[in-house]
Amino acid sequence: MGGAGSTDTRQRVSIRKDALPPGATTTVTVRHREIVVFNDGGRFHALFNRCPHQQAPMAPGRVAGTNGPTPVGQFRYDSEHRVLRCPWHHYEFDLTTGRCPADPGRYRVAVYEVVEDGEDIVVLV
Repeated sequence: MGGAGSTDTRQRVSIRKDALPPGATTTVTVRHREIVVFNDGGRFHALFNRCPHQQAPMAPGRVAGTNGPTPVGQFRYDSEHRVLRCPWHHYEFDLTTGRCPADPGRYRVAVYEVVEDGEDIVVLV
């Protein structure tokens, strides 16, 4: 794992790409915040490590597709729309917006910007 530095008012946390292969997850702490960082098939994401429903840690949760919008009583799995599923009560949170598709106005987790920098990924907090 790399180091933390600061640019402007945002903290930078560097992680070696080879330390986070596809499917892997790690947790970093920045400014007293736990952030879960994971590699979803070569795409890196970082979210706050607490579910807003009942404060479960999100790190043990599963990244997967979700049900797409359908008429009542019908279900369609959407593997392209990726979510992090809370391990306690299975609330889902969109990887790019942090919003819960079932109740986007009420439940949301913070999403942090992740950029690739050579052999590292950098989380901006």
